[in-house]
Amino acid sequence: MIRVLALGVFDILHLGHLYYLKQAKSLGDELVVVVASDSKVTSKMGKPVFPEEVRLEIIRSLKPVDHAILNNGRDLYKIIEELKPNIIALGYDQKYDIIKMEKEFAKMGLEVKVKRLRKHQNALLSSSKIIYTIVSRDWT
Repeated sequence: MIRVLALGVFDILHLGHLYYLKQAKSLGDELVVVVASDSKVTSKMGKPVFPEEVRLEIIRSLKPVDHAILNNGRDLYKIIEELKPNIIALGYDQKYDIIKMEKEFAKMGLEVKVKRLRKHQNALLSSSKIIYTIVSRDWT
């Protein structure tokens, strides 16, 4: 059984999120998704449109997702130590240093591969771009 872990905010779900999760699922047998908490999102990007419990429920309902949990302030390495994934699937735009992560996992005695996934070719691939498009459009 190959366990794949994916992580993200998943605010205003869009095709890019679905593409990411489908790619992640294709890497193994079980896909576990870690959804960022409101406090984590707010400290980095500002308040999310949807609260954490809504984002978590939406992710749990998606076909490629076997399990989804909320990162309620825990360190990512602690979560990985608990879940013991074989692979961590990173989105093309997620700001993680793969080499640093793999070295840290090795120090922890974990055999975890980190894979960066491909970008989907679509114009509105980020929640912030979607929000900007909605706000700047003349709806009259």
